[in-house]
Amino acid sequence: MEKSDQKVGKVFLIFAGICILALPLIVFSAFSSEPKGTETSIAESQDMDFDDSGKAIFVNYDQVSKDYLEGTSTARTLDEYYSLRQYPGSPPLIPHKVEEPDLARVECLTCHLQGGWTEELKKNTPVTPHPEQEACRQCHITATEANLFVETGWMSVAPPRLGRTALPGAPLPIPHDIQMRGNCIACHVGPGTVATIRVEHPSRGNCRQCHVPETNVGLFKRKAATN
Repeated sequence: MEKSDQKVGKVFLIFAGICILALPLIVFSAFSSEPKGTETSIAESQDMDFDDSGKAIFVNYDQVSKDYLEGTSTARTLDEYYSLRQYPGSPPLIPHKVEEPDLARVECLTCHLQGGWTEELKKNTPVTPHPEQEACRQCHITATEANLFVETGWMSVAPPRLGRTALPGAPLPIPHDIQMRGNCIACHVGPGTVATIRVEHPSRGNCRQCHVPETNVGLFKRKAATN
C-alpha cells in the first residue's frame, strides 16, 4: 500500500514539474501572439449587391456638389416663399401675370409639372407637389391691388422653426402638414427650390422612411389613483 502511494506521489510531482516548466512558455506565447484580422476581413468582403439601385445611392450619398446645396439660381428665400402665402401651408399666390381669366387646367402644369428654366421670368420654375390636381385656379389666385374686403385684425401664424431634432444627427421631423404636400422632392430637391430647405441627399426618394410628421402631443400624465 505504501509503495502504491509512493508511485502516485512521484507521478504527481512529475506532472507538477512539467506544469511549472511549461507555464513560462504558455505566458510568453500568449503575449507574443497577434490576433487574426477577422473583423477587417469581414468589412472588406461586405456584400455590395444592393437591390433597387441601392448601390448608386450608397456610393453617391456624399457626392452632392456644393453648388447644388448653396445655389440660389431662383433667388428665392424663405421670406419670399412665405410672402406669397396668407399663412404657412396655404396655397401660394400666382406671382406672375395670367393671360386668360379662365385658364385651362393643363396650362399651369406645362411649367410646373417638371419645372425648368423660364426665360420670361428668368427663374427656375418650382414643381407642384400635387400634379394630379389639375384645377389649379380653384386654390391659387393672382395677386390684386383692388380693395375687395373690409380691413380686419387678421394675423398670420408663425412659420415652423427649422432644424429641430430629437437627438444630434437624427433625421429632421416634418414640421408641416403633408396634405397635398406628400411629394417631398417637389419642394426640397432641384434648382427651383429654396436653398435653405434643399435636401443634401436628393437621390433618396423614400423620405418618410426616416422623416416623420411632427405631432403636437402633450406629455403623458398618469391619473391620480382614486380610492
